[in-house]
Amino acid sequence: MLTLSEVFGDAFRLIVSFDTDLIEIMGLSLRVTLAAVMIACLIGFPLGAVLAVWRFPGRNLMVLLISALMGLPPVVVGLVLYLMFSASGPIGVLQLLYTPAIMVIAQTILVTPIVAALTRQVIADLHAEYDETLRSMGTSPHMTVNTLLWDARHALLTAALAGFGRANAEVGAVMIVGGNINHVTRMMTTAIALETSRGELSLALALGMILITLTIAVNAALLATRSGMERFANA
Repeated sequence: MLTLSEVFGDAFRLIVSFDTDLIEIMGLSLRVTLAAVMIACLIGFPLGAVLAVWRFPGRNLMVLLISALMGLPPVVVGLVLYLMFSASGPIGVLQLLYTPAIMVIAQTILVTPIVAALTRQVIADLHAEYDETLRSMGTSPHMTVNTLLWDARHALLTAALAGFGRANAEVGAVMIVGGNINHVTRMMTTAIALETSRGELSLALALGMILITLTIAVNAALLATRSGMERFANA
């Protein structure tokens, strides 16, 4: 049984030596997470902006639904996707279960409501400020959405980073639909859970240290973005 100091020493050596398994797991995690965040932004930015600007029947219900989905339990998402994509499921013919693609889908479902809700709030604030100006210029609702999205591009980075933080720490859904298969679907969070249960604490700790570093980096980027926007607003 290794002592705590030996575990930390082994974990640090795995990181500085660029251990093959460690780099492979980290690389897959980043690819899946970044792909999910990009797709979530492509959906969430325009959706949030439309909900902030346009008025149509059912709008309030959609806003309520998106806000509720921000707290969607990951295991529920994983279960629903498993039932849909399993061999006996309605779209099991796609054979996406236990592949990185299904993990991207799971994370996209979890991240999109966060991005959309934050975008709606940002765009709603801008719209309240510039509504009269845009009306006087005769801009259509479509042009208004595009204009506000462009004007809020720096603020929307906060929404993207928040989505990245959510996806990067996710374990429940990707464990269910990905299966945590070595060299195929093993991500940092699922690997930490597996290696800890097996008593392989060095690899688990090394992955944990990298995950914490990424989390700190994302939060630092959020703070820097907010501070930059505040300075720009006060200039």
